[in-house]
Parts: sequence; structure tokens; C-alpha cells
Amino acid sequence: MDFLDQINHDKLPRHIAVIMDGNGRWAKKQGLLRAAGHKRGTQAVRETVEACAEIGIEHLTLYAFSTENWNRPKKEVDVLMNLLVSSLKKEIKTLQKNDVSLKAIGNIETLPQKAQKELKEVMEQTKDNKRLRVTLALSYGAREEILKTVKEISIKVKNNIISPDEIDESYINKHLYTHDMPDVDLLIRTSGEQRVSNFLLWQIAYAEFYFTDVLWPDFKKKNLHEAIYNYQKRERRFGKTSEQIQ
Repeated sequence: MDFLDQINHDKLPRHIAVIMDGNGRWAKKQGLLRAAGHKRGTQAVRETVEACAEIGIEHLTLYAFSTENWNRPKKEVDVLMNLLVSSLKKEIKTLQKNDVSLKAIGNIETLPQKAQKELKEVMEQTKDNKRLRVTLALSYGAREEILKTVKEISIKVKNNIISPDEIDESYINKHLYTHDMPDVDLLIRTSGEQRVSNFLLWQIAYAEFYFTDVLWPDFKKKNLHEAIYNYQKRERRFGKTSEQIQ
């Protein structure tokens, strides 16, 4: 089935988030080093970005490097950081061609200076692009994000800038990394794993989850189309009954 032909363009998810899992397993299956899997995974990123831009998705957030990933062997971390820099340089043309702006969330200051510099340059060059916003979650952890938010709001309460009664969901949203983005509608995880791994815990409260056995380096446009088609077959009730939705 050509899922692209089956997609209702009037009911697209505004915000898709992806946990890009399976690079290491893909490399192992090919008899290659893990670095080869990460490198091949950048092709899947390009395809996914292009597919989202073509179909009309507004926001795409990619879980590129978690706070926990710093615990991996130093050699692999170095490969990932170098790959980030080289990929940003290579993909600038693809971003510009597809009118895509690049953003980043997470504890960016912990990244190597070279990665920070390249990231800032690409973000600056693409800031006026409007078709799709791609956000890289780098050195990101949802618990760290929530902890940061709690501390910021606590200081404001302590200094009598706000009262506890003023704190609601919208106020918390304003202090998150994703303050200028809608909540996630569709969360995709590749490689068959079925967990969220400390990713956007607040923002996925009402997201639809889509798990696929496809390893990330093998993820193609058709796989994204299938995920969106699957999403559109579901009834999103947000606590209401089916009758209320209808």
C-alpha cells in the first residue's frame, strides 16, 4: 500500500517527535563498527526531514543525544560529536532547499565548543525558513528539563515575583525548552523498543505512540508515511468520550 496516497492532509499531526533507535544494532547486523551505524543514520534523518517538509508537518523533534548518552564509551561519544558537526555542515543545503529552520533544545553548553559553534551557525542561517521547524534534542533529558523549570519557578515564588496560585500548566510551559512549540501529537520510536527513555515527558502527555521494528538507518519516507497513516486511524479523545468527539 502507498500510505502517502491514504494520508488525509487536513488531519496531519502538527508536531512529530522521533526517538532514533537502532544505529548500533544495524551496524552489528552488517558486521560494521557502531560508528558506521550512526553515520548511516544521518541518511534517515535527511529522508525524514524531507518527508515532513513535503507533506506539511510543522514541527519535527529528533532525539539526537540524551544526557544519559554521555555515559557511553568516550570513543563513541567523540564519534557522535564529530558526526554532528560534519552533518550540520553537509545538511545546510538540504535545510535551505526545503525551507527548514533548525533549532536545538537541551543543555547545549555541555557540547564541545566546535559542535556548539557549528550548531549556532546553522541555526542562524536557517532562522527565517518557515516550512518546517526541525529541533534537535542534544544533551537533553526530560527530568533535567523539568527540574530546571521547577527551580526557575521556585526562585520567582521565593522573590515574590509570582504567587503559587499563578502557577498553572501554561506558566510551566513557558519555562520549558519547548515553550514556543505545540505539544507532541505523534511519538515514533524505531528498532522495536517500546519506552520513552526520558524524552519530552511533559510534552507527550497526550501523544499517540508509534513503535516500529525498523532500525533507524533503514527508516525511509514510506515508514514515516505509514506512521502518520496509523496515527490518523486513531481516535484522540483527550479524556472525552467518543460521542463528545463526534
